[in-house]
Amino acid sequence: MTSTSDPRDLRTELESLTTEAFRPELADIDRLPTLDIARLMNGEDATVAGAVAARLPQIAAAIDAVAERMARGGRLVYAGAGTAGRLGVLDASECPPTFNTDPSRVLGLIAGGPEAMVTSVEGAEDSRELARADLENLGLTPDDTVVGISASGRTPYAIGAVAHARTRGSLTVGLACNPGSPLGATADHVIEIVVGPELLTGSTRLKAGTAQKLVLNMLSTITMIRLGKTYGNLMVDVRASNDKLRARSHRIVALATGAGDKEIEQALTATDGEVKNAILTLLADVDGPTAARLLEQSDGHLRAALGACSRSSGRRR
Repeated sequence: MTSTSDPRDLRTELESLTTEAFRPELADIDRLPTLDIARLMNGEDATVAGAVAARLPQIAAAIDAVAERMARGGRLVYAGAGTAGRLGVLDASECPPTFNTDPSRVLGLIAGGPEAMVTSVEGAEDSRELARADLENLGLTPDDTVVGISASGRTPYAIGAVAHARTRGSLTVGLACNPGSPLGATADHVIEIVVGPELLTGSTRLKAGTAQKLVLNMLSTITMIRLGKTYGNLMVDVRASNDKLRARSHRIVALATGAGDKEIEQALTATDGEVKNAILTLLADVDGPTAARLLEQSDGHLRAALGACSRSSGRRR
């Protein structure tokens, strides 16, 4: 699993990366007052959104391609090592409670497996073979998407994941923080967020990590919007698995319909707590089973289901 590259070649390669660059003007940062260091760090963080904005067309193109495949039943798979891998696992793990997706639809793979979420697994990131083995277990199809995540854009695990996915005909996305990266050269869609040198030399959990988190937020959230998981800016597919989410479900139905508490509770009871279905029963004046059928016919898109009701009843809602 351990890399056999010449350490001198690797040092030379790292020195060429903007994310690894040394900033001599910060050489005395450890001697500054804490407030001054905090101001410096905050100023650095403020540049990340602009770097992401410069790549919005590439991000949007990738999202449209991902959504098209997921609408056909495909999966979204993140693959990365270290911080990048953890960010992918985090984004994937938040999709089921936020959008009521099946846990198998958005997946996060990290080099070294679950243990690597909390500790370093020596050599895991240097293995393309490990990435291939992890993905072979998933049985990739052409409707799946694999997103390789790597701040440097050279991590063998991320590159190996994308390379293997392409052999299976899957869509591939390379998310990196250096221009002209090997990862980007391997992927169908290239998203390179150039955030520049870090406050601490080579600590890519900082600006690079923030940039990756922002892009992953966009990939999953906007894809779910395209798949009909929202109604306007309301999370109508939220899974009410605890008291907070049950209260949120009630509030979402109220915001979408303007109905009173008693009506909302009746609608949620009639639809087994399904927020989207409850909204449809109230706005279209249909029962729970009818709402479920209409949503199934519209592939889960609430607006489309409401439109079908309006056309069938001859009135606009």
